[in-house]
Amino acid sequence: MSQVEVIPVQSHIGLNFNPAKLGDTFSIRWPSETHLIETPDADEEPDASFPNLPPVHYGHPNFHLRNGVMRALSLAADGEPDAERAFFVADLSQVYLQWQRWKRCLPEIEPFFAIKSNPDPYVLRLLASLGAGFDCASSGEITNVLGLGVVSSRIIFANPCKATSFIRHAAKNNVEMMTFDNSDELYKIARCFPTAKLVIRIHTDDTKALCRLNLKFGASLIAVPSLLAKAKELGLNVIGVSFHVGSGCFDSSAFSDAIQRSRVAFDMAREAGYEFSMLDIGGGFEDATFDATALTISNAINTHFPDRKETGLRIIAEPGRYFVSKAYSLAANVIARRTPTSAESEAEEENTDAPSVRLYINDGVYGAFNCILFDHQHPHPYVLSMNGSFHVPSSEPLASCSVWGPTCDSMDCVCPEIQLPGALRVGDWLAFDNMGAYTICAASQFNGFEVSNVIYTRGSGRVANEVKKALRSL
Repeated sequence: MSQVEVIPVQSHIGLNFNPAKLGDTFSIRWPSETHLIETPDADEEPDASFPNLPPVHYGHPNFHLRNGVMRALSLAADGEPDAERAFFVADLSQVYLQWQRWKRCLPEIEPFFAIKSNPDPYVLRLLASLGAGFDCASSGEITNVLGLGVVSSRIIFANPCKATSFIRHAAKNNVEMMTFDNSDELYKIARCFPTAKLVIRIHTDDTKALCRLNLKFGASLIAVPSLLAKAKELGLNVIGVSFHVGSGCFDSSAFSDAIQRSRVAFDMAREAGYEFSMLDIGGGFEDATFDATALTISNAINTHFPDRKETGLRIIAEPGRYFVSKAYSLAANVIARRTPTSAESEAEEENTDAPSVRLYINDGVYGAFNCILFDHQHPHPYVLSMNGSFHVPSSEPLASCSVWGPTCDSMDCVCPEIQLPGALRVGDWLAFDNMGAYTICAASQFNGFEVSNVIYTRGSGRVANEVKKALRSL
């Protein structure tokens, strides 16, 4: 593979831009660090062997972000409508690496991917091929997983409050494991699926999470004995306990407390005539704190379930954002720009903290950035290209900017204030990392704006080959 040094990159990305040749490796400032970008080998072709799915490319995601921008410019020159449309780049190798990390840090715990975080067909296909289980919340999610050839024993219907028709659908497809947290749910299951394997979801402390799910679900420990008694009366099989410390939990001690509560529930089950065989520790795993969380969980399990190997205890979890968050980046085009007129500047002279530049991009809170409203995220943009260049000098003057989405709703604010180059103009591109969780799955077409497309890559080097093999093995 040839080496091409480009320091700094100042090439124009317009129609006269000459992209790197196949097989090259080059260095580039991105956006404030130097990365080694590997372009596809000359003999590499997209993995276009999956019916009805887009191709999966080879190469570093930053390479595909750049190529996406260049392609948009080319389409715009040809008069293509919506040529500058925002787009994702999904690096499936990141999902694979997170799987390897999980198996290394929590080898005893089976991950059941929470589909709601990102039901992308390639993400599901890759995780299914690696042996993951799946946390489904609806009949539609169950159908999607079964369509991949996943056996029903690798699915948990982890919605404590299900529609009756959904329970019948689970019974028809032999999806036996399902959660409950109230007596009404037990009556429904007794009527529709009396042979189901039930998991009682208990209430835990989720005050250290971005999304507090226990506001909606979970039985208190005080209620557990009566619920188990009702299940026994109805002749139902309860096999274990589940909990959820909240989506995006940033305090590992929450897991320790929840596992201790689960031990109490196990003891209550024995008194009710059940011998539990499964513990579901739910989701809430954050990439940045995962190693520390894994250690906390392992210590808590050793403390409260020391005899798990002798009893054959099965332990599962429901990670979602952990697998997909940093696998996706979003590129958005600056479609409009506003600065105050001299008269407005004088009138607003006292409000010195207000951003001096408003930038409008072609994706917003009704699209990919719904994560701001629903998932309490704070996206941070960086410059992908400016004034026809992928390189922004460190000496470029910064200005206080706000970033807005494309709709006519004033709530459509992506970033209230951030320091960005004041020279940013219409046609430039911004990028956002860590956009894989609770983004595309909840995007709408409000105001007629379409959901952003996805460009897929399997990364580069050895990991890319492992991803390729995994995708083709299913």
